[in-house]
Amino acid sequence: MIKRSENKVLMEICMIVKERRRITQEQIDLLSRMLGSRFDNALQVVEQKKVTLYTFTPSGRRVWIIAGKSQDYEVLPVAEFCACNDYYFRVIGGKTPLCYHLIAQKLAEALEKYNLVMEKDKTYSTFMKER
Repeated sequence: MIKRSENKVLMEICMIVKERRRITQEQIDLLSRMLGSRFDNALQVVEQKKVTLYTFTPSGRRVWIIAGKSQDYEVLPVAEFCACNDYYFRVIGGKTPLCYHLIAQKLAEALEKYNLVMEKDKTYSTFMKER
């Protein structure tokens, strides 16, 4: 199994980033060393504003969507789940702790650097069928 400590370090850094509302070069360098190209890809996705949070009212349901290289992926941050192939083949297989979509969601939320789309609950079923 891949080191769960990588995920722990990412979560700790994201908590600090959220408090300070910025990420330092030192934090970027550490995460890049630990997570490699997955972190680099995630940071690029965040910088390109390809992370979207759909919030449905009045229920408060939240759906995170990350624009990937070939399609969009739903991410469930609490469950640490992503619908991408990398998640199915490498994360579940224990070869890596997180796909870059999950990393991007965590970074985007910590930096508050994502698109926010508000929708009515009545559109939720249709929205989810399109996923």
